[in-house]
Parts: sequence; structure tokens; C-alpha cells
Amino acid sequence: MVKTVVAVKRGNVADEDPAKRGRVEVLDLPEKEMGDEDVKIRVAYCGICGGDPRKVEGLFDLEPPFGLGHEVCGTIEAMGPKANRSHRNLQVGDRVAGNFIHYCGTCYYCLNGQEQFCENGGFSAEPGMAETVVWHESQTWKVPDEIPLEHACLLEPLSVAIRIADKSNIKVGNRVAIFGGGVIGLLAAQVMKRYGATDLTLFEPVEGRRAVAKPMGADHALDPRSVDVVEEAMAITNGRGYDVVVETSGAPAAAVAAYQIANRGATVLYVAAYPDGYELPVPLTYLFGPKELTFSGVFRSPYVFPRAVQLLPGMDLEPLDLGIFPMEQAQEAFVAQVRRMHSKILIKCNQQA
Repeated sequence: MVKTVVAVKRGNVADEDPAKRGRVEVLDLPEKEMGDEDVKIRVAYCGICGGDPRKVEGLFDLEPPFGLGHEVCGTIEAMGPKANRSHRNLQVGDRVAGNFIHYCGTCYYCLNGQEQFCENGGFSAEPGMAETVVWHESQTWKVPDEIPLEHACLLEPLSVAIRIADKSNIKVGNRVAIFGGGVIGLLAAQVMKRYGATDLTLFEPVEGRRAVAKPMGADHALDPRSVDVVEEAMAITNGRGYDVVVETSGAPAAAVAAYQIANRGATVLYVAAYPDGYELPVPLTYLFGPKELTFSGVFRSPYVFPRAVQLLPGMDLEPLDLGIFPMEQAQEAFVAQVRRMHSKILIKCNQQA
């Protein structure tokens, strides 16, 4: 049996008290049997993704109990006899992080350069907020020795930030705006800055998160509740708007503001999870009129993990405010996540980590 953080009760999404938006507990779940190509990872840390509390709250129509977590790092504890087909030279004791999605590599989409639409793969069946997980070796990536494990846990969010940059078609000198100062927004800011973003503006209502934005690369950090977003955006960009706008907050108001502050010919990316049934009200003139915007989204992050591993040692992650909670305090960690008390919250899954 494996100790695992499990959602045990749905909550009221609209309740102002985060503690009443569902409940998680630590339960013993059966350990997954290893296959020939699998590796068993003793989990050091697992990050709380912005979508995890929403699962607990019931927004994704999941029926409790179910396990949680996918942003995993740890050490390899055991390996199947054929667990090195990718020639990564994995060994027991290696420090690793991983991609919680296993692609089959043989279906139409995988062979067509679109593995994010894989017909046979999908999310790892095992929750990551657990003492151990069993993943296919192709999901597992070594992390450099100089990377602390709590930073290695950010490999999966970093892969999303790289995917954002890929899909944005950013060019050196482009003006960039990002809504949301969670870890995805902050990592995207630093990655975009490396791509040559200018007037990089992050909109975030939480003061503590705004304080982190400039050390992570933003030129401007603004509270969308206290300023007129469109007015401020136009002032910063000399009335033109941003060439790339990224929405990571999941707030409907931000989803609308994102295209309102876009320059002509801009790309607007939607990355967050939104409330069930939410429909974005977009006047079609934003598409075929003089704006000629490109709207897109990020579903998964295909083909980026090798680059994320290469980039991770060069990222400045020290400014991030990491909140670390032991597994036994998982409910308190989820409340802290809903209250947005930290840049990123990690569950410490083993005391020796």
C-alpha cells in the first residue's frame, strides 16, 4: 500500500471559505504493479497544480475518492528489466522529474508530429502526491545534480512555459502581457524575457505574487482590480497593445481583457482551466477585422521535455516563494493554494527528501 493524497469530499465552489471547497485526506492505496519498461519513483515533492483544487471542488465532475498530483520529482527506487529503451542510462538512485503523460508513439497523431492528441496514451493512472509512483521510463527525465529537488519539481510547469513560448510565435522585441502570477505565469515571464520580450507586463491581483514578478523578468506588475487594464496596457504600449497575450489565471474577466489589450496581428493564448460551461464572448471583428488576431490554447506540452531539462539549470528560480507542506498537512496546503498564499505549493511526500 502507498500513502496518497486523495480527494474525499466535494465542496462548494462559490464558498468564500477555502476550507469548505472540498476536502483531501491521506489514504493507503494499492501499489501499482511494475511493467518491464516501468520505473518506480520515490517521490520527494509533488507540486499542487492550479487545476488540483478545482478537481477537489468538483469543477471537473470527478467523483471522490480520487488521487491527486502530477508535478513529480524524486529518486528512482526500482526499474523494470527493459526500462532503458530511450538510452537515457537511467539507474536506481537517479534524481528524476517527469511528464505525467505517457504517449504511445505509434498512433496517427504521434506519428504525425501531434503527440498531444495521442489516441492511446494519456494521464498517468497514478496520482503523484504519493510516497511512490510507477511511470513508464519514457515519462522520466534525469535532473542535473546541482538542481535542488524542490526546483526539480518545477520541470513540468517549465515545460508548459516553453510550450507557451512555442505557440506564441514570439519574435525578439515583441511586447508581451501575461495574466496570472502563479508559477506558470511567472515561469512564462522568465522564458519570454529570454526570447526578447519587451514591455513585459504581468497582471496579478495578489500583492505577494506581484512582488515576485519583476525578479522573474516582468517589466511591469499591475493589480487588475485597482487599474483599468485596457487603459494601462495602452499607456505602456503607446496605444498599440501587446503582440503576445497569455492568459494563465482562469478568470473570465482576464479571458476577455486578454484580447482587448492585443495589438493588430497579435497572438492570444489561453492556458488556464476555466469554470465549466464558460464561453468566451469574442466579437468576430477581432478575427476578420483590422485586428486579425490569432487565438489559440495550450492543451499539453509535446516534445519539450528535453529542452526543459536543458533550460532548468539556467532558470533563476530563487525569487519564487515556495510553500512546502508535509503530506499530513495536505488539506492545509490546498487551502493555502486556494488563498494563493505562495508562488507555488509543494507537498513533501517523504520526510527524507
